[in-house]
Amino acid sequence: MSKLYFRYGAMNSGKSTSLMQVAYNYEERGMKVKVVKPKIDEKGGNKLVSRLGVIRESDYLIGPDENIFEIIEDALKDEDISCILVDEAQFLKSKQVDQLLEIATLLNVPVICYGLRTDFQRKGFPGSERLLLVSHSIEELKTICACGKKAIFNGRKINEEFVFEGDQVEIEIGEEITYESLCSGCYYKFKKEYDDKKVNK
Repeated sequence: MSKLYFRYGAMNSGKSTSLMQVAYNYEERGMKVKVVKPKIDEKGGNKLVSRLGVIRESDYLIGPDENIFEIIEDALKDEDISCILVDEAQFLKSKQVDQLLEIATLLNVPVICYGLRTDFQRKGFPGSERLLLVSHSIEELKTICACGKKAIFNGRKINEEFVFEGDQVEIEIGEEITYESLCSGCYYKFKKEYDDKKVNK
């Protein structure tokens, strides 16, 4: 039986880069992989974009109501697949994570998921929460905050200002939205500055 893996990390921890390295390793040995990406992640369209500049097309853009198990089961009728790689796995629905577990268990194809553990308010994403509960293996990909300490949270910036309110998934609001990995100390520091500004308005 194959396994379901969850490799999580804050922003800029190299998740997409790691995924593409794993894909390269399989393909260098003549094995076939399939790359899955949730459709809700509009960054790069159907492409995975690493901050190192490496780009790779996904094989499947998955909508929230699509059954990943059925898609892979159907694909296996025509070709051998050695591994399923999932980028931005936090955007999957809980039921889709269960489908990934079924792929590993029932179809005997390993599934490696990469994603964020929490959002900019330190709340869990549905996909990540389910992966933390049912994955055979969980691994943290580490990165650092601007202060040099280990980053575990993700800060959202709108027009270069940290914000701590808003929807979990912000697609397009007409302003520049960026994210920054933060240690817990810096997260609380910026949150206090944000709260103080609200009080003083």
